[in-house]
Amino acid sequence: MTPHQHPPEKMMFQLTLRRRGISDQAVLRAMEEVPRDQFVDDADRDGAYRDSALPIACGQTISQPFVVAYMTEQLQLQKKHRVLEIGAGSGYQAAVLSRLAGQVLTVERYRKLADAARIRLEKLNYHNVEVMLGDGLNLPPNIGPFDRIIVTAAMEQLPENLVERLEVGGILIAPVGPHQGVQTLIRLSRTEAGIERKELVEVRFVPALPGVAREL
Repeated sequence: MTPHQHPPEKMMFQLTLRRRGISDQAVLRAMEEVPRDQFVDDADRDGAYRDSALPIACGQTISQPFVVAYMTEQLQLQKKHRVLEIGAGSGYQAAVLSRLAGQVLTVERYRKLADAARIRLEKLNYHNVEVMLGDGLNLPPNIGPFDRIIVTAAMEQLPENLVERLEVGGILIAPVGPHQGVQTLIRLSRTEAGIERKELVEVRFVPALPGVAREL
């Protein structure tokens, strides 16, 4: 199915985002432009535009649209920004980011997901996204720094080496808390004076695990 076969669902999709407080017009436009039904499993395509998370391969999920839009809005993206995403999943969040930022590097620990996301993003012409197979908790030193960082898996605490990759003026968004249960979405801003931290909303994400998965 194409997005054009979902007009009532897509209208409700946008209306739900607006009702829940998403007001940035560029973010709303990006959410409308990216065909979410192309990033979910075939069995879930009919429900692609519902405001709920959906399962994907390797025991992972594609996040609830509101959470994707909310995290994206909190990043305050500009076309000049270089963005790091930890946890590519199906590539959906990276595709949304790519409409608003200049360059996106998304890191995935599961080869199956990374390969599928790379093919999908290329097919859909998101050419400013690079998918890297790697350990998002232990990144090579030569890939930073970044203007924006977004983590789409639950971290029990933020690794200092991740925070250090943030440029002055940069923003980092991540769910922080226990792997099992509820996390708090944290927004870090790096200023000349240091790091400012703000707690946003409660969320639920799959755990961020160390290393590259041995299989899948």
